[in-house]
Amino acid sequence: MKEQLHLLKPGDWLTLLLAVVCCALLLPLLWRGGAVQKAVIRSNGQIIAELAVNTARQYEVSGPLGITVIEIQPGRARVLSDPGPRQYCVRQGWLSRANAIAICAPNQVSLSLVGREPAYDSLSY
Repeated sequence: MKEQLHLLKPGDWLTLLLAVVCCALLLPLLWRGGAVQKAVIRSNGQIIAELAVNTARQYEVSGPLGITVIEIQPGRARVLSDPGPRQYCVRQGWLSRANAIAICAPNQVSLSLVGREPAYDSLSY
């Protein structure tokens, strides 16, 4: 590899530098989901509530194992408590980016944050 670096000319280095700068500038634009507008709470695949994330509140959702408590603060939301055995959705902590999701699979409850722009990821294709 070292013996091949001397083959690169100044224009090649400039092209590589320009590509890295473009990628660094475009990365935040491609991974943003816009500002968070609301929290969508689902139970058993059905939408139970769509709550604005501009005021603090708690919301309780019934599932097969018991009650899941969702906490909402301005601009963010989290699963505060869940009766599931492993607590993965609780450990996920605060969700603050649009299109983020916490799934409490054993209790069949999910919390997702929705922004102005639609979510596109590998599952969309």
